[in-house]
Amino acid sequence: MAHEGHDHGASTPPQVTTLAPRAEAASADFELVAVLREGTLAIHLDRFADNAPVDGATIEMDTPEGALTARPMEPGTYVVAAPFAAKPGAHDLAFTVTAGGTVDVLATTLTVPAAPAPAAPRAAPAALALLGGLPLGLLAGAVIGFLAAIVLMSLRRRSAVLVLAAGLGLAASLPPEAQAADAPKPPVRDAAQRLPDGSVIVPKPSQRILGVRTIVTASASHARAVELPGRVVPDANASGLVQTAVGGRLAPPPGGFKPLGTRVAAGDILAFVHPPIGASDLKDLEQQGFELDQQIAIVKRRYERLSAIQNAVTRREVEETEIELKGLQTRRATLERVQREPEALRAPVAGVIATSDAVAGQMADPNTVVFRIIDPDRLWVEALGFSPDVRRSGASGRLADGRSVTLAFLGAGMSDRGQALPLQFAVTAGFEGLRPGQFLTVLAEAGAPRTGIAIPRTAVVRGANGQAIVYEHVSAERFVARDVRTEPLDAGRVLVVAGLPPDRRVVTEGAELIDQIR
Repeated sequence: MAHEGHDHGASTPPQVTTLAPRAEAASADFELVAVLREGTLAIHLDRFADNAPVDGATIEMDTPEGALTARPMEPGTYVVAAPFAAKPGAHDLAFTVTAGGTVDVLATTLTVPAAPAPAAPRAAPAALALLGGLPLGLLAGAVIGFLAAIVLMSLRRRSAVLVLAAGLGLAASLPPEAQAADAPKPPVRDAAQRLPDGSVIVPKPSQRILGVRTIVTASASHARAVELPGRVVPDANASGLVQTAVGGRLAPPPGGFKPLGTRVAAGDILAFVHPPIGASDLKDLEQQGFELDQQIAIVKRRYERLSAIQNAVTRREVEETEIELKGLQTRRATLERVQREPEALRAPVAGVIATSDAVAGQMADPNTVVFRIIDPDRLWVEALGFSPDVRRSGASGRLADGRSVTLAFLGAGMSDRGQALPLQFAVTAGFEGLRPGQFLTVLAEAGAPRTGIAIPRTAVVRGANGQAIVYEHVSAERFVARDVRTEPLDAGRVLVVAGLPPDRRVVTEGAELIDQIR
């Protein structure tokens, strides 16, 4: 007995009697759980640090009756016959595990409970002992018939109730073997459950299904991060607009308009614009064409005559006439091209078609944006910073679906935008699924470093009261919830500043599923 001020040590975890007999052992490299069921020992082998199954290992088991070698059944699970377990009691076992270049010896004790003794039959009353030689069916029929006759003949309800109570007492006095004929059998598999102290028992097969993974916590100094609202924008050097220089009617190129998402090269023709020509303009153009044709015919005849008498005229006259003829022909060709040749809309940069407003026959005004080209592998993020000490490195972005992207600082604006400083970052990793206009949260380093434990965001779940909790892997199949206080660190991690000591195993994947076990 201890008086005030003394501690008896850590409390013993509650005993679980609904699971099959099992034994567990752990080392710095491996964690092993051996489950006995129907004379076979199923051995579940995982890595101690991250709880990942160990496949392709060799396990030799030393038992009181000799050495046995387990055979693989599925990744991380091995089976071996256990004839020694037919005898109740404690059995000392030693497992020699060889996986890759690591060899480890794990010792444990498997306790096999004794089979429950059958209950002794209660002594029957003397009146019933006289009928013990009769068949059970005949005896039961006689008793039921006797009780029914008395109930029907009784005039008062109280007498009927007493007679029924007497009948129930007789039924209760039947042999226990008859009463327990349909007794429920123990479960054929182990089920996850939450214990009265709040801890959660998750058998190893259930951990494999839930994909439970862990890390070993370590305290370190990390730069404090601030969260900034951001938006994905295209790279100004790898995006462009396709606009019409003059108004006209849109027409598709050979092969038709290209659909959204089509990759194009710089200079590819995406559409044509046919300028509209009114009736009066068309008549003027035709008149100009007739006049040019007439002048071309006159100059051409003069040039032919001068060429025929080159000895009678100067060479200067011949050359001037030739130049005048070529100029008239050029003007006539240009006039034809204005009437027939459309304007070609070409891609200014290489990339994919992000937006398209092209419809055959559509009338487009000058400077109308018909296509927008972007390079999906070259994107920027524009964020608004409200803290003057935001650093220019160590930034990352977190999307609404939990994915993260890596960012590199490009520059900052000199004028405020809504009382905030615009910052631009280049996306260096995590382009998959990004699109311009998509919103995200930018986490940038700011302020003095802070000491704490960095864990993935998926390790933190919310309790019923809104408190942030993490699940500590205290033993092979037992998890305990820990209340923690966290701060943002980057897009994929948070910093635990209170509630969790270092060198503990914390669940990083599957914590949400463990929290739902009742």
